[in-house]
Amino acid sequence: MKTRLQKDFYERDTVDVARGLLGKILVHNLSDGTKLSGRIVETEAYLGAEDPAAHSFGGRRTPRTEAMFGEPGLSYVYFIYGVYYCFNVVTAKRDVPEAVLVRALEPVNGISANGPGKLCIALRLDRTHNAIDLTSSPELYIEDQPSVDEKIIIEGARVGIGDLHDGVHWPLRFGIKNHPALSPKKFTNYLD
Repeated sequence: MKTRLQKDFYERDTVDVARGLLGKILVHNLSDGTKLSGRIVETEAYLGAEDPAAHSFGGRRTPRTEAMFGEPGLSYVYFIYGVYYCFNVVTAKRDVPEAVLVRALEPVNGISANGPGKLCIALRLDRTHNAIDLTSSPELYIEDQPSVDEKIIIEGARVGIGDLHDGVHWPLRFGIKNHPALSPKKFTNYLD
């Protein structure tokens, strides 16, 4: 088994974690022995209580957001638009509700994963995968891989968060430049 990311990787600045997750491998081992996995090619950082786009903005603590207040390295999976699940990893320190949304993976067993909803469909992730300790779970974890060269990391504004607040313009979305598995939404702060 390859080395999985440990707590010290997640217990850092959330933007650094979002950039650092690029190129790592997200793994879901199914109960029938099937291993579903894909290389992370796009992420978004959410900066907790001070970030109007974060579910925990203003310190909001609800049953839905409880995992965000937990230990770094927990999964945070939520349901959106009544249709899709989204997979995040909790970062920073306990009680600092920050997380990184994993937006896109390289295709998983031939299934497109170029968006957060498609990613959860391809990896068969749902709400039952919320609050799993990615540092110790045999079912769900992220494998370490060499870091992506900083020169090929692009950044831009986050997408799908509305337009009623300043947070929509913050450059907290990161991707691997020109990767074919990036989500269809263009990087608005990036010029080729």
